[in-house]
Amino acid sequence: MSERPLALVVEDSADQMDLLQRYLDREGFDVLAAVDAESAIAAFADISPVVAVIDLLLPGITGTECARLVRARFPDCYLIVSSVLDEADYPDADAALPKPIIGADLRRLLAEVHR
Repeated sequence: MSERPLALVVEDSADQMDLLQRYLDREGFDVLAAVDAESAIAAFADISPVVAVIDLLLPGITGTECARLVRARFPDCYLIVSSVLDEADYPDADAALPKPIIGADLRRLLAEVHR
């Protein structure tokens, strides 16, 4: 079992998922990738993420609802929401990561995460 903290990433774009996985791996996280909120929620019983990065525009259950469920299930998880939407439309979270995602922005946000 890895000693690295776990990051949950919920992102339906393969390119964005690959990018986030690379950035998070470089920052010392193992990554559980989910292409939709339903897959992320199904994994809740088996995970304990330190950080979650959730795209707001997801098929099925919305990213906003997924973020709410992550917050309820993992209250100590550092919640980052990401989207092309205007930041004024983001739900309550610990941090916002507007798209396009830039590695330096994610690194700055991860400095706030208690590992």
